[in-house]
Amino acid sequence: MHTEEARAQGFAVTYELLDLDLIAGGESALPRLMREARTIYAGLNITHPCKQAVIPFLDALSPEAEAIGAVNTVVFRGGKAIGHNTDWYGFSESMKLGLPDAELSHVLMLGAGGAGAAVGYALLSVGASSLYVQDIDFARADALAERLQSLFPKAQLQAVSVSEQIAAPLNGVVNCTPVGMAKYPGAPLDIAQLRPHQWVADIVYFPLDTELLRRARALGCATLDGGGMAVFQAAEAFRLFTDRMPDHARMLARFRERMSAAA
Repeated sequence: MHTEEARAQGFAVTYELLDLDLIAGGESALPRLMREARTIYAGLNITHPCKQAVIPFLDALSPEAEAIGAVNTVVFRGGKAIGHNTDWYGFSESMKLGLPDAELSHVLMLGAGGAGAAVGYALLSVGASSLYVQDIDFARADALAERLQSLFPKAQLQAVSVSEQIAAPLNGVVNCTPVGMAKYPGAPLDIAQLRPHQWVADIVYFPLDTELLRRARALGCATLDGGGMAVFQAAEAFRLFTDRMPDHARMLARFRERMSAAA
């Protein structure tokens, strides 16, 4: 997305993959990679599982990244490493485009990691009034609910365990866990819990059509895949990296074309 948008604007960008699964030491190599990256790159995109682990190696955070407590974009400027979060913007823009009329009175969010923190922030920013945060680590869900509650005091936040029944009728469900990714197949909840009037969103984008979305759609639920979030967060990161405004529609169209060709 970055290289093609730069090409369309008449300049060149090199985008390289640093895959911790293929680097000796895995996650333990993060401190070394961050030191070396300052001298090589203009910035970095950070993904699962390092969106929170990267923070100690940064010099400063943007207001949004500090509020959310997670970073997905690092910009190197003037010898400093500045952490940003464009995930929340990506999800909020994707919701506006793909589920513009979604009822947000009672929303269940699965996953309280870095992505969940950003999506929770986005949901509350676009008007969610009650948000239930669920994670296999209840303490992590509870900590995120408390953080978001402090940022959005008028909303109602509640951490729920995976075995807990939610009393309120849910309007929608968002998957912010890695379940559904190619290397983590399956669905993150019991599909029998879903009802046709609910909407279901997934932030996983590889594959775009996850098991959760396929089965929810079969029940009659409105669905939102992770493509929009992937594109809009990338567009904002592109702006931060290059100081140039991207063409959002062009980036989204090219992303969809590429994903269709790969399917």
